[in-house]
Formats: sequence, C-alpha cells, structure tokens
Amino acid sequence: MDATTRAAAQRLDAQDALSAFRERFVHDDPKLIYLDGNSLGRLPIDTVGRITTTLREEWGDRLIRAWPEHWYDIPRRVGDVIGTRLLGAAAGQVILADSTTVNFFKLAGAALAAAGSRRVVVTDTNNFPTDRYVLQGLVAAAGLQLRHVEFDEIDGPTPEAIASVVDSDTALVTLSHVDYRSGALADLAAINEVAHRAGARVLWDLSHTVGSVPVELDRSGTDLAVGCTYKYLNGGPGAPAFLYVRADLQSRLRAPIWGWFGQRDQFAMGAEYDPVPGLERFLSGTPNILGAVAAEEGVAVVAEAGIDRIRAKSMRLTDFVVTLADAWLADLDFRLGSPRDATRRGSHVSLRHPRAHEIVQALIEQADVLPDFRAPDRIRLGLAPLTTRFVDVWDALDRLRRLVRARARSRPRARAALAVQ
Repeated sequence: MDATTRAAAQRLDAQDALSAFRERFVHDDPKLIYLDGNSLGRLPIDTVGRITTTLREEWGDRLIRAWPEHWYDIPRRVGDVIGTRLLGAAAGQVILADSTTVNFFKLAGAALAAAGSRRVVVTDTNNFPTDRYVLQGLVAAAGLQLRHVEFDEIDGPTPEAIASVVDSDTALVTLSHVDYRSGALADLAAINEVAHRAGARVLWDLSHTVGSVPVELDRSGTDLAVGCTYKYLNGGPGAPAFLYVRADLQSRLRAPIWGWFGQRDQFAMGAEYDPVPGLERFLSGTPNILGAVAAEEGVAVVAEAGIDRIRAKSMRLTDFVVTLADAWLADLDFRLGSPRDATRRGSHVSLRHPRAHEIVQALIEQADVLPDFRAPDRIRLGLAPLTTRFVDVWDALDRLRRLVRARARSRPRARAALAVQ
C-alpha cells in the first residue's frame, strides 16, 4: 500500500497501542487538528474532576487542614513519578516547584556559587531564550564570562563542539536536550562526560524532552536538570515546573533563593535560614496547589501510557510527517528543518518555508489546523503521541499542501490584475 494514502494513516491508527488514551482528553472542537502539543498539551478529562475536588472538598471543606492531609507532599510526590517513570532518576531527586525559569535560575546560581574560581559558563547561541536571559543576568551580576557555542540546527549540540570550548576555567555547561526549533536531540551522556572531564557541571533543560523522549539521568551521570509540565505532560497553562538535583549534590549546593519551604524547621519561624539537607532545600515559597494537582493528573496519564511506548509512537508520527512532506511539499518550496533520522529528533518536526508565518496564519484561520510558527521561517508541528492520530497528520499535511497550492495559483492572477489597473 502507498504509504502516503489516508488508508495508510488509518491502518497505522488501527495498530496504535496507545489509541485509547486519546479519549481521556478533552476534544471540544472535532474539526480542529491540534499540532501544538509541544507548546501546550491537551486537557486530561480527569483533571477537571480533580480540580473540582481540590476546590470544593479540600479547600472548601477542609480549609487549612488540607495542607497536612493532602498538599504538603505534592511537590515530592509528583516529582518522584516524573523522575522514576519518565527520567530514569531514583526517588528523591526530582521535585515540582516554581516555573522553569525560576528553577533554571536556582540551579544555575547554585552551581556557579559552588564553582570556586571557575569563571566561564558555556551555552548554545540559540538555546531557548529564557535560559540565555537568565544566564546573562547571572554572569553580569557575578562578573563571570558567558561563552556561546554555535551548533548546526539539524545536528544539535555535539560532544566534539563542547570539548573544543570547555577548559579548567569552565564552571557550568548548560544546554537543551531537545532543540526547541528543529527537535534535534543532544547526546546527553556523552556531553556530560566531556564536561565532567574538564571539571565542569552540566545543567540540562528537558522541557521538550519530558513525556516524549526517555532519558536516563542517573545512569548518564547528569548533575542538574529542569523542565516544564505543560507540554507533553499536559499539566495546563503555567503549570509548575520541576528540577532534578543528583543525590550526592543536594547537600553540597545551596539554592540562591532562600524560602521557608526549604527551611529545616519550617514552623519554628527562626531568625536564620537553615536549609534542609536534601532536595527540599530547592523549594522556595508556598507551592501552587491548584497547578500542582493539575500537573499530577497529566503526569499520571503519561506514566500509565509508558515512556517507551510513547517514544515508539512519537518516532512513527514524526516519520510520517517526513514521508508526506517529501512526497507532497518539496515542489512547493518547503524543506525539512529537523533531523531526518527519527532517533535523532524529539516529538516535533519543523518545516521551513519563506512564507511560513503567512502559511501558519492561514492554516489556523482557514484550514482548522493549529501548529505554531518559530522565526524566521519554521512551521513547527508538535505531535503529542497520546492525543495525535496518524489521520490527523495526514489531514493536516493534505490541508497544508492544498492551501499553499491555492495561494500559489491566486498570486499570478492578483499580480496581473494589479498590472491592468
């Protein structure tokens, strides 16, 4: 059977071991094809009931009593599920807290404070903006040096490139595991090894990784990591993020934000800060409970589905995008902006086109397809394996090619009309 037919997509859906999970999410608009799950995941149906329970039975009925009964252990409880089921981290090393930006600041700041005389921070020129901005602020405040490395967008960060810029003055190397533009996967373990040989610590941003690509943080010797829960973990807009600190580093690093949830005897209300010895020292203020329970529901669905099965479907979905793009879009001025090898990319595919922004707007307004745009010319298709079907991919790419062809046909007529006038 022709791999580019809709029947082929239907056959792939019929073989999908994860197909039943789609029905556990809200789909209020049956016409919409949602391909932006790498920015904001869909709403799990169970989350609606869980939020209602938290509001009415816990907050409404139990009031302050709900803290010891339900809420105090949420950050560690959710963190342990993320760590043990999705990130290859033993319990007690991942905790839910704050936003990705705040967690990145805390871990980068802690690593730099413990770096002694080392003065250099290494990152990717095109790393996700919030990470770069936080680093700019940290090095400016401490009088350190920020060293940028340029990587090919398709290849992503390579151990060889990192080896060429780290030395005895390097304090911290920080990168994204999955490139937010192209989806390129970095070799996390190999880069850890290169940085460690130079005596530097490594901080990874796993925001486009968690819930779509399995990693082994403990086995790879990862020092530190952060990530969000609102993409593939379906935690909801602005859901709390998470941070990972390797067990042997927890008592050796001190977070730069000292808050009462990291205090050893929290309710003694002591005059001096005395952090707990373990991971909770990286908590700061009172946790966002409504956001945390929503994140817990999203994480639970992903953990139940299993990260290995999710990854297998993700690779099949992204391969299907590449197959259709090769067959249908090459003669329409599109080019692939992601690695061609599925094992080398995360769960989104970028298609590059000179009129990408215009095309994305037309897809949203005229074709009921919701991808997103990344400057200067990327149409980014985020394929969330628990909610995206193969027929969704087929229909979206079919609508895309029809739309672009129709606009190409109309452009010469418009130019001719202008010439007559």
